[in-house]
Amino acid sequence: MESMYILVPISLILGALIIYFFWWSGKTGQFDDLEGPAHRILMDDDSYHEPPQTPQPDRPSEKNRPEHGEQP
Repeated sequence: MESMYILVPISLILGALIIYFFWWSGKTGQFDDLEGPAHRILMDDDSYHEPPQTPQPDRPSEKNRPEHGEQP
């Protein structure tokens, strides 16, 4: 029975702290947008831009290239 004199006030203090922190989190806007961060990662605005296609200079292909030592 003597343990009840300690456990009841401790449980009341813990309950009051839980209620206070729940109230504080609601007051400071912690629960304003619960789904925004989850959607923000899906709607990322980083767009991939390919570099512009520049024409490659004409080079002879391997089969049309003269062998080593041959005249072109």
